[in-house]
Amino acid sequence: MLVHVNAATGVPLYLQIESQVKHAVAAGAMKQGETLPSVRKMAADLRVNPNTVARAYQNLERDGVIRTVPGGGTYVAGNVPGLLKAEKLKRLRPFAMQLAVEGTQLRLTPEEVLKLVEESLEELRVKP
Repeated sequence: MLVHVNAATGVPLYLQIESQVKHAVAAGAMKQGETLPSVRKMAADLRVNPNTVARAYQNLERDGVIRTVPGGGTYVAGNVPGLLKAEKLKRLRPFAMQLAVEGTQLRLTPEEVLKLVEESLEELRVKP
């Protein structure tokens, strides 16, 4: 699995790792049961502190994206977390606000912003 981080973006490194793993799982690039690199290996590959990767993995496990077997590795979880719809919407709301703000600052119409979201969703649906 290829994960890239960029300290210059202003986005915390652990959030970049989380986001990329979630995207890979959602896009089908990572399948159920697939092994993730160990915290130490990923930290070495990315040249970041192991605590950064550990924090990303803890948050991913909390969100039900991955599961860790003590002494046995870290794997993509087999099921989507059973969250209530209200909780799912609560988690997405900050991202929707960020997208709305960026779109407004770039002087895009609401229709153009929605079209971008729909295109992104369609890309995730298309699986070879």
